[in-house]
Amino acid sequence: MKFYLGLLLGLGTGIAIGLLIAPQSGEATRAQLSEQGISLGGTPFSEEIRSRANEALAQGRELYSRTKGELTTQYNRAKAGE
Repeated sequence: MKFYLGLLLGLGTGIAIGLLIAPQSGEATRAQLSEQGISLGGTPFSEEIRSRANEALAQGRELYSRTKGELTTQYNRAKAGE
């Protein structure tokens, strides 16, 4: 219980400090991020990032599928008493 109380207290303190020392409003920050995203939209760097992200996603899906298959097999064996 003390852990959760400390976690909530720390979270609240962090949010309060972040709001007090934020250099600009959330709306201004979102607008700035949106503009930067648009300016990076067609660069080779963004294409490389997109390519790497797609590769990582494909690897993650393959790993998930393989692990799910292995766990299903083990579960079925244990259920059958093997």
